[in-house]
Amino acid sequence: MNPLSSRRDFLKTSVLAAAALGVKPSLWAQDAAKPRIAVQLYSVRDDCAKDFDPALARLAAMGFVGVEFAGYHKYSGKAAELRKKLDELNLVAAGTHIGTGSFHGDELKRTIEFHQILGCKYLIVPGDGAFTHPENSKKLAETFNQTAEVLKPLGMYCGYHNHTGEFKKDGEKTYWQLFGERTSRDVVLQQDCGWSATAGYKPAELVKMFPGRTKTTHFKPVVIKDDPTKIPILGQDSVDWPPVLAACRQYGGTEWVTVEQESYLPGKTPMECTEMSLAGLKKIW
Repeated sequence: MNPLSSRRDFLKTSVLAAAALGVKPSLWAQDAAKPRIAVQLYSVRDDCAKDFDPALARLAAMGFVGVEFAGYHKYSGKAAELRKKLDELNLVAAGTHIGTGSFHGDELKRTIEFHQILGCKYLIVPGDGAFTHPENSKKLAETFNQTAEVLKPLGMYCGYHNHTGEFKKDGEKTYWQLFGERTSRDVVLQQDCGWSATAGYKPAELVKMFPGRTKTTHFKPVVIKDDPTKIPILGQDSVDWPPVLAACRQYGGTEWVTVEQESYLPGKTPMECTEMSLAGLKKIW
């Protein structure tokens, strides 16, 4: 069977399924000039693993509008229950981090159905070994193109999230640039600005390189240089954030600016550091 034909057949049933669930993709539209603030739940992964509901409640109380998932804990396979909890807390499913395997075969159907219920339209892969392989990287790009074609009529997107390795070069171009060139505009480039800055690149310039494709991004505070005046809290770290935010607003088509806190201050919990970075981001905002 032609893989593309089978995907198109699946697309027809998916649109009908969305209607049956009461999902209206057009209602997911967001003014990209006014991005919203989310948190990547990996920032507080131990709290989530210990007791997911109180962790979500505390993040909502901090003032986060959305949450980006890194696993579903007690709600695995229970999308309707998780959606109910999000609604209770006035939280939006800003996105999720999943594996590339979620885009293949019947797994794609299950992935779509689960995230339609959540109202989660950004399906982001946070790493794949094929990304920096000279040949396999081309196949990976095609997987994302085909998946994006299925997702687009549903108001959903697939995308890729970088670390530092994606900036290795194949000839004169980085694999990040090659992936951007090989994929359609419907494939999201979720730049983790902390990692791209650590790799020696200016995050704002990378946003401008592929206009409209930074629909969701990570603001991760990092200390790049051995500078005792810097700490890993947004606005107090080594990244020059105002130009990045300006680029997201003007060029990125950015709907979600997502805080990811991976480094913590001595004597402070991950929750406390995440709240400090949210406060720092709001000052930049």
